[in-house]
Amino acid sequence: MNGYIAQGIGFVAVAFFILSYQMKSNRLLFLFQLIGCSIFAIQFGVLGAYTGALSLLINILRNILLLKVNVWTWVKSKKIMIGILVLLAAFTIWTWDGWISLLPFASVGVTTVGYWTDNAQKIRLSQLIGSPCTLFYDVLIHSWGGMLSESITLVSIIISIIRFGWKNLNDDRFKSTADSAA
Repeated sequence: MNGYIAQGIGFVAVAFFILSYQMKSNRLLFLFQLIGCSIFAIQFGVLGAYTGALSLLINILRNILLLKVNVWTWVKSKKIMIGILVLLAAFTIWTWDGWISLLPFASVGVTTVGYWTDNAQKIRLSQLIGSPCTLFYDVLIHSWGGMLSESITLVSIIISIIRFGWKNLNDDRFKSTADSAA
């Protein structure tokens, strides 16, 4: 496939992420982000970055589960989190392409653990570890849209920490991002 078409697919994904922040409801915000992740998975597949593509699909599954955490109480179980991590490890092994495969594994793995804590400070910390891994992966696979999207994400995470204050993120009013999405 033409390299410009592959890059265009990534920029369509970026557009969905940018549009997601313009949505009035959390449901639409998350839907647009899921669509963006799906489009990035397609782009990664086109670029031959199969570990990244499958990691994004696991990311989508994880986020769908977390959106339903108030309806499906079984989602809160650490067994579900471990199941996601085992699936991630299996897909990483299956698509192994050298050390580069560790980047999406680390990103999705560490953020999955962070999200299961339901603690805003630990979630931000997991994102501060996972986001640079994804950005570096995007650079290595030459996903221009991925680089742009992850750069925006990283800046946004840092702004949220500055805005709310690191210590204040332990405050109960920041608890349960999944609760506000339901």
